[in-house]
Amino acid sequence: MNNIFYPNEEQFQNSPIPNMETYRGLVSDFEKDYEGTWAKFADEKIDWFKPYDKVLDESNAPFYKWFSGGEMNVAHQCVDRHLATKKNKAAIIFEGDNGDQQVLTYRELAYEVNKTANMFKNEFGIQKGDRVVIYMPMIPEAAVSMLACAKIGAIHSIVFGGFSAEALRDRIIDAEAKLVVTSDGAYRKGKPYMLKPVVDKALESGCECVKKVCIVERNGEDITWVAGRDYAYNELIKSQSPKCDAELMESEDPLFLLYTSGSTGKPKGVQHSSAGYILWAQMTMEWVFDVKENDTYWCTADIGWITGHTYIVYGPLAAGATTVMFEGVPTFPDAGRCWKMVEEYQINQFYTAPTAIRLLHKMGEDEPSKYDLSSLRVLGTVGEPIDPPAWKWYYEQVGNSNCSIVDTYWQTETGGHVVSPLPAATPIKPACATFPLPGISAEVIEEDGTPTPVGEKGFMCITKPWPSMIRNIWNDSERFKKSYFGDCKKDGQPVYFSGDGAMIDEEGYITITGRTDDVINVSGHRMGTAEVEAAIKKHDNVASVAVVGKPHEIKGEGIFAYIVLKSVPMEHKDEIADELELMKEINGIIKAEIGAIALCDAMAFVPDLPKTRSGKIMRRILRSIVKGEAITQDTSTLEDPSIVGTIESIVNNDV
Repeated sequence: MNNIFYPNEEQFQNSPIPNMETYRGLVSDFEKDYEGTWAKFADEKIDWFKPYDKVLDESNAPFYKWFSGGEMNVAHQCVDRHLATKKNKAAIIFEGDNGDQQVLTYRELAYEVNKTANMFKNEFGIQKGDRVVIYMPMIPEAAVSMLACAKIGAIHSIVFGGFSAEALRDRIIDAEAKLVVTSDGAYRKGKPYMLKPVVDKALESGCECVKKVCIVERNGEDITWVAGRDYAYNELIKSQSPKCDAELMESEDPLFLLYTSGSTGKPKGVQHSSAGYILWAQMTMEWVFDVKENDTYWCTADIGWITGHTYIVYGPLAAGATTVMFEGVPTFPDAGRCWKMVEEYQINQFYTAPTAIRLLHKMGEDEPSKYDLSSLRVLGTVGEPIDPPAWKWYYEQVGNSNCSIVDTYWQTETGGHVVSPLPAATPIKPACATFPLPGISAEVIEEDGTPTPVGEKGFMCITKPWPSMIRNIWNDSERFKKSYFGDCKKDGQPVYFSGDGAMIDEEGYITITGRTDDVINVSGHRMGTAEVEAAIKKHDNVASVAVVGKPHEIKGEGIFAYIVLKSVPMEHKDEIADELELMKEINGIIKAEIGAIALCDAMAFVPDLPKTRSGKIMRRILRSIVKGEAITQDTSTLEDPSIVGTIESIVNNDV
C-alpha cells in the first residue's frame, strides 16, 4: 500500500488546521518565536486564575518548567468553566458491559466532582499534594474521582484494574498514598469480576501509608469490610455539599503520577504537571480529532493507561466535548458491539488500538456494513504502529473510504500526541505516523544529533522541551535523567530520547520502527521486530503475530514467530493443513520485503497471543517460552492467563 490518501475537504471545512499551508504556517511560527507561540495558545486556551511570569524556564535542564508563576485548576478547566455555556450538554456518556447506560451533563458532572472532592477532604482528610491511588473499572466514578483529586490539588495515581495485588502494592508504596479508591468489582463479558479483594491482598503488608479505602458499589458482589479502614462511596457521597472551591494550583504543581514498567526494575512513576499537560491535551483534541461543538467522541482505552487519562477524561472535557466511557470489551456479546454503539450514539471520532482493529477484523470482517456508521469523520489508532492490512480494512470497511485515519504516535511520558496526521490537512500514507505536530521538535537523529539519512533507522527524539512532557520520575530524579536524557544529544546538549527507532522518507514522513531495545541480533545484523512482524502480516491468512529472538548456535540469535491464523471455513481447512508450506509462503514474503537475513528459523501457530486487557502483547513471556525458561512474569493481568500454558505446550511439542 504505497498510495497517499487525501483528506475529504467537505468534512473538514472548519477545522482549526484546515490545510497543509496552515500547518506549515504554525510550524514556522514556532520556529520563529517558540516561547511566544506557546504563550499565545496558553493565553487562548487556559482559564488562568493568575497570569504566569515566564513561559519556559530552562535553568535546571532537563527539569524544565512551563508557565511559572501562573495559577489555575485542571478540574475548573475541564468542568467549571463550561457551566456558563454547556451546563446541559452531555459531558460523559457511559455504557456498561451489560448494556446499562448513564449520561452526565456538565452540570451533573460538576455536582458529582464537587461532592466527591468534599468527601475526600472531609471524610478522609485528603489535602493538596497528598497522593490518592485509584484502582477502578471503567465507570463514571473513576473519572469523577480523577477530577475530584484535581479540584482539591491531590495527586492521583491510577492503577489499571487488571493489575495484580503485587503490582498495586508496589505503586501504593512508591507513591506513599493515603487513600485508595476502588470498587467492589465490575462486569466483563457478561460476568462480574472482583477488585476489592485485590486491594485487600495488596494492603496486607507494607502499605501502612494507606489510612482509608473508599469503595464504589458496582456489581453488588459480597466483599470483606475492614472496620475503620473501608468506607462506602455510595453512602458517604449522599451527605456531601455540591459546592467546592477549586484549589489554586501553580502551573508546575503535579497533576498525576502514572506508573510504567520496564523489563526489569521497579515501576517508574511518571510525573505530569498541571498547566502544560492540560494545555496540550486540549490542543491535540482540537487539532488531531477535529472535535466540534456537537460531536460525540469515543476512545476505547482504559483510564489505567495514559490514553485514558488524556483522551477519555482530560482532553475531551477540557475541549468541552462529549466523551464516551465503555466498561466492556469490543467483541462482547459479538463483534458488532462497537459498530452498534457508533450507530446508537452517532459517534464522530473513534479512537482505538491496532490490536483491537485486527481482532474486530478477524472476528467480524463484514460487521461494519450492518450498521449506519455515516456519523464517523475521524478514525484514530494508538499504542503501536498499525499494519497496512488492518489500516486498509479500517479505512474501507469502518470509514467507508471517507474518514481520515490519524495514526497517532506518543507515549506516557509525552502526555499527548507528538507525531500524527491532521485529519483536515495531512495527506496520509497508511501505517505511517506522518509529521510532528506544530510545536513538537520531533526528529530522527543519530546519537550525536546528526540527522539520520533518508530511509535508514535512527533514534526518535524530541529536541526541544514542550509543555506536556514528563517532569520527573517520582522520587527518582537520577533515573529520570538516565532514562530519558542519557542517550542522545544535539548541539552537545542531552535531548529527550523516546526509546523508539524511526525512519524518515524523502518527503519528510516519519515511520516508527519499534523499540530500539526490542531487536534481534541475527549474525550481527540488528532486526527490528516490528519490521519483521509487518512483513508476516502481509500474508492473507495471518491475523496477528509476535516475533522474538531465539538462541542460535551459529547466528547468535534466530527469529521465532508466534502466529495466529485467521478463521478459515471448514471447506478450506486443507489450505492450512501443511504448516511447512505455510512457513515457506511466509518466509517468501519476508525475503521479498526485508531480505533473507530476516527469515524465520521457526514458527508456532497458536490460537492467540498473551495480551493484557488493554491489548498489549506480553513479548517477555513469549521470549521465556521459546528459551525454555520458567515463566516469572505476572500473568494475572492477561486477558486469558490460560493461553500461556497452551502456547508452551505447542512450542514444546514443536521443538
